[in-house]
Amino acid sequence: MAIEGADGRMRCEWPGDGGDALMLAYHDEDWGVQMHDDRELFELLTLEGAQAGLSWATILKRRETYRAAFDGFDIERVANYGEADVARLLDDRGIIRNRAKVRSTIGNAQAILAAAEEWGTFDRLIWSFVDEVTKVNAPRSMDAIASETEESKAMSKALKQRGFGFVGPTICYAFMQSAGLVNDHVVDCFRYNEV
Repeated sequence: MAIEGADGRMRCEWPGDGGDALMLAYHDEDWGVQMHDDRELFELLTLEGAQAGLSWATILKRRETYRAAFDGFDIERVANYGEADVARLLDDRGIIRNRAKVRSTIGNAQAILAAAEEWGTFDRLIWSFVDEVTKVNAPRSMDAIASETEESKAMSKALKQRGFGFVGPTICYAFMQSAGLVNDHVVDCFRYNEV
């Protein structure tokens, strides 16, 4: 079920009714929009992995700091980070200073480059899990939205086999929702038909 925001539009419950401008803007402008740029997919995969155990609002508030800390998510630059970069990142209060998450971001950049060698782009690999077409669900409430699916399990397994980290089925499904591989806006939300 959608809720009416302060602007009078019906939208999914999770961003709230407008009290958190960042969450609202993310829902209204980003969530569920098809993403095909490898750099943007890398950024989103990093942020979804960083969220593990935390709220999305916590990560969203740090998105710009993450962009600065990880050189704008330049995949080749991050793939070449060394121990000095790990130390710098673990000292950066603007990101989640978790050693495993930082190291997985570097490893994921390396794995994206390897996947691009095989598939042409990371995008092609990612979109292969939905046969290159957004899967449109029709949830009537947030309770009807899955936390993982067969597709996200398959993605998780394939990415782990390629050396990716922080890519469990739940993280992969959140990534799929965010990157527009899945449309999980509730049917009464004004964004449902737009994405």
